[in-house]
Amino acid sequence: MKQRLASRDLAYCGLFGAAALLLPILFHAVHLGHVFMPMYLPLVCLGFFARPVPTAVTALLSPLLSAAIFGMPPFFPPVASSMALELATMAGLIAWLKQRWPNANEWLILVPVLLLGRVLYVVFVYATALLIELPPKFMAGLSLLGGWPGLILMVIVVPPVARAGKAIAYPVAKGEKKEP
Repeated sequence: MKQRLASRDLAYCGLFGAAALLLPILFHAVHLGHVFMPMYLPLVCLGFFARPVPTAVTALLSPLLSAAIFGMPPFFPPVASSMALELATMAGLIAWLKQRWPNANEWLILVPVLLLGRVLYVVFVYATALLIELPPKFMAGLSLLGGWPGLILMVIVVPPVARAGKAIAYPVAKGEKKEP
């Protein structure tokens, strides 16, 4: 069965995709881009708002588009493609889990997916380092350590944003019971 792309999904993907392109510029202006992973923030949030396929496609295209327009993340070494695959996996998985269990706690979905994404990225960095003859363990270790401030930021910021978006999209009238 073929599903049509909902206007709501397009709107959220456009909004969060644009934020994923513009937010890194602000962070890189103060030299905090690599530390706080600003492109990840809106794309991980997107997983809580849109369906899995449009979310994954937006997350896949955002780093590649940013690399083509702004030169960051770079295409070589293949940071942009590694980020694209990691973000598409993480955002799509969050959207799928949220669709499957809509009432699940945001932290219970977010934290394991972020850890999986970091493991996936470390594997990409390790493989890339092997291919371009850099010390793979050192490069993988750097990529693992370098992302922790961004992960902490996402754990702090994303769940409240997801809850606020849910409250705006599905308000409960005063005195009305919330459906399970």
